[in-house]
Amino acid sequence: MQPQVLRVRRYALPFLAVIALLAFGACDVERRKSDAELGLNAQQAGGRRIYDAECDRCHEPYSTRGKKGPGLKGVFQSKYLSLSGLPANDERVSNIIRLGRNEMPGYGQKLSDQDIQDLLAYLHTL
Repeated sequence: MQPQVLRVRRYALPFLAVIALLAFGACDVERRKSDAELGLNAQQAGGRRIYDAECDRCHEPYSTRGKKGPGLKGVFQSKYLSLSGLPANDERVSNIIRLGRNEMPGYGQKLSDQDIQDLLAYLHTL
């Protein structure tokens, strides 16, 4: 065979593999939107920062699929919380944030009342 044909064959398979990974792997990946793009006010943006620091490691914000805990997309759109069946309202969700539930630790010692209010404001946007 000619050297050019061998060179093309040698690089074709890895190139196609990279293209396939990018095409299929990027299906679930979405660019993170800014607070302005999401239309968040100052309180909601503050809640988003708290979410990113404390909640994101276990909960997906814009998906119903979870990581360790449930995804939180539309958490206040339903009458009841998906896993516990508790009412989906500020009082119940605040209590879960403060005290924890099942495998979720409580954040009452770490977050102030204002932090929790900001976090709830953000959760209402999901």
